[in-house]
Amino acid sequence: MSSIPKIVILGAGYGGVLTSLRLQKELNYNEADVTLVNKHDYHYITTHLHMPAAGTDHPDNARVSISKLIDEFKIDFVKSTVVQIRPQDRKVILEDGTLSYDYLVIGLGGESETFGIPGMAENAFTIRSINSVRLIREHIEYQFARFKREPHRTDYLTFVIGGAGFTGIEFIGELADRIPELCKQFDVDQSLVKVINVEAAPTALPGFDPELVEYAMNVLRKKGVTFRIGTAIKECTPDGVIVGEGEEIKSQTVIWSGGVRGNRLIEEAGFETMRGRVKVDEVLRAPGHENIFVLGDNSLMFNPEGRPYPPTAQIAMQQGVNCAHNLVASIRNQSLKPFVFSNKGTVASLGKGEAIGMAFGKKYKGRVAAWLKKMIDLRYLFIIGGIPLVLRKGKFL
Repeated sequence: MSSIPKIVILGAGYGGVLTSLRLQKELNYNEADVTLVNKHDYHYITTHLHMPAAGTDHPDNARVSISKLIDEFKIDFVKSTVVQIRPQDRKVILEDGTLSYDYLVIGLGGESETFGIPGMAENAFTIRSINSVRLIREHIEYQFARFKREPHRTDYLTFVIGGAGFTGIEFIGELADRIPELCKQFDVDQSLVKVINVEAAPTALPGFDPELVEYAMNVLRKKGVTFRIGTAIKECTPDGVIVGEGEEIKSQTVIWSGGVRGNRLIEEAGFETMRGRVKVDEVLRAPGHENIFVLGDNSLMFNPEGRPYPPTAQIAMQQGVNCAHNLVASIRNQSLKPFVFSNKGTVASLGKGEAIGMAFGKKYKGRVAAWLKKMIDLRYLFIIGGIPLVLRKGKFL
């Protein structure tokens, strides 16, 4: 029997990919047997999904083949869906087999959090994957075509976006840019199209500088967006949403971006969770499990003020690098390094040539912020795939 430790990484999101890439760089030959499991044979760039969802870019530009990222001589890739995690047996059950492990990395990504709003899970779209954004794009175009056949149905041209966080605002910016093109294509009067953003919180983009939030909302208002801030969605029906004190907004397109929770498989595995997330220790391990690391949307970490860090791509990437270091250290019986998040800044796009951002202790808006967003995207491509990936994908981001 082989004495080489087995490392199994679940999920090829930001955390899983960075862990894999660092392991193949830092591990010596035959020092560990590493397996990466993902249900698709590609890694998708979550922070780019709002563009193909609105139809301003092709879905293929938001994905990268895993075979182009990893060294198949150092990492085994298994395309399969995880069905069950069994920590007590050190096994992962896949839909078509079983993997045993000595060390496990859980980075399965999150699921939409509907906060128990009736009908939301059944009737709303979510921007969560390549396939989900394809569906949204085709659905939006279909509504314009339907309206031409039934011009009295203005609910076909009413688009409700629930949630004014990052995903919601970035999608709204792209959709607002796409609408004039769709109106021209389908010969529809643009004044009939409504884009309505409903947010229960007292502000859009919570956590952002208020001055930048105001700028963002003004940019989007000029593009025809209506904001309903401080208004909760009470129910989502096949005909639209019920908001506030019973007001109905009729719409055939409700897109929910109001929250993300962890993964149900983690709860089912018996880990102690909060909304599907494991409160990890300082070295990213699940409490009570010295051989299990949890990353990205599946992990819960608190900042020095005691508030949870938002589950961003930036934090997942840094966790991946730290996790790989700690896996290597575990195998070599060396001390593990605590994870310390280094905030490099935050940028939110508002459509073509427009964005807001906080970076290097300064505020940015307009074209400068949009350029900054592009640089962040290019940097990520360089980190995971070097110059060849930047040249191949960079022009689309």
